[in-house]
Amino acid sequence: MRLKLVSSNTSINFLKFHRLAFIFSSLLVAASIGLFALIGLNLGIDFKGGILIEARDKTGPANIAGLRGDLEQLGLGDISLQGFGTETDVLIRIQRQDGDENAQIAAIQLIGKTLGSDFDIRRTEFVGPTVGAELAEKGMLAVVCALFAIMVYIWFRFEWQFSIAAILALTHDVLTTVGLFALTSFEFNLATVAAILTIAGYSINDTVVVFDRVRENLRRYKSYSIVDILNKSLNETLSRTVMTSVTTLLALGAIVIFGGAVLRDFAIAMIWGVLIGTYSSVFVAVGLLSRFDLKRNDDEDHGVEKPEYERS
Repeated sequence: MRLKLVSSNTSINFLKFHRLAFIFSSLLVAASIGLFALIGLNLGIDFKGGILIEARDKTGPANIAGLRGDLEQLGLGDISLQGFGTETDVLIRIQRQDGDENAQIAAIQLIGKTLGSDFDIRRTEFVGPTVGAELAEKGMLAVVCALFAIMVYIWFRFEWQFSIAAILALTHDVLTTVGLFALTSFEFNLATVAAILTIAGYSINDTVVVFDRVRENLRRYKSYSIVDILNKSLNETLSRTVMTSVTTLLALGAIVIFGGAVLRDFAIAMIWGVLIGTYSSVFVAVGLLSRFDLKRNDDEDHGVEKPEYERS
């Protein structure tokens, strides 16, 4: 027996709530921008610069949790640890210390002393503020270029109205994710940029599925109003949307529980992205699309019956 989280014969009038959704989304975006302006982001070592040390535990598998507790007591600021390569290798990132090069060398020596003779320091690198600023610029450029490329793709695949609706929905997702990081003070690093790009890809995948059904129904049901066609398309793709979201959330939940501290922030960002991406595909993208005068194809009309939610 096939599992169905949502009936394939739903008849929900989604567009009935589009004004409420626009108000909610506007407040959410405004709050995100306000949090970013007032609080800012907790930038990681990738963007602020800092020290990177690769160490190997000579006694066996590294106790990352215990090692993290020892290093956090040194008062060196933000410290990030993760497994690297084999289970005996650890990658340690420490924020850039105040002062000149001597301050960075002193921090490295202090860490080496804390690690003790059980660890073999195999590599030490210092990420300067110039490199960090360059990474921040390239990260922002990557997000902007990805959004622009998605807009062009939707424009060529569908029409310009679909492209505008999709890019506004994606911008909504990106801004609210940035707002989440500003609110929670989760570390914002290159992994976060990867999460934002992944969220954009997930969200546009949902949106394209709905848009493709909208285009198909525009050709099939010429007697329907635009609102009727949009509602019908959303109902026909709802089961697929919910199933995809739930299965993705199950995988992300496992990462949050078992992935450790390094992957937890990334997974939480992705969970938010799945939720907000699903919401924006249904209410924001399609809601915006309802404000445009969509072209109808001259194909043969295959349906004249009223939508389910009008007959009920």
